[in-house]
Amino acid sequence: MILCEWKEFSTDTETYTQEMFEELVEDEFDAMLFEDGKDFPSYIWTSNYVCIIKKNSRMYNDISITKIQRNPVCE
Repeated sequence: MILCEWKEFSTDTETYTQEMFEELVEDEFDAMLFEDGKDFPSYIWTSNYVCIIKKNSRMYNDISITKIQRNPVCE
């Protein structure tokens, strides 16, 4: 399900608010994709990036965020 409004999500170590996420990735939120059965989004789109959200640990619930430039400029 793609959401165009921020939905807070949590891990064992952090609660992610829109303000906190935008500060972390240094960009403005656009949309997020939640897959069935997941407590956190799989992808978050910002103005300039697509952020891939992956589970980071087996022992506890934590995530990693990978930013990919949304509109790369090829010269």
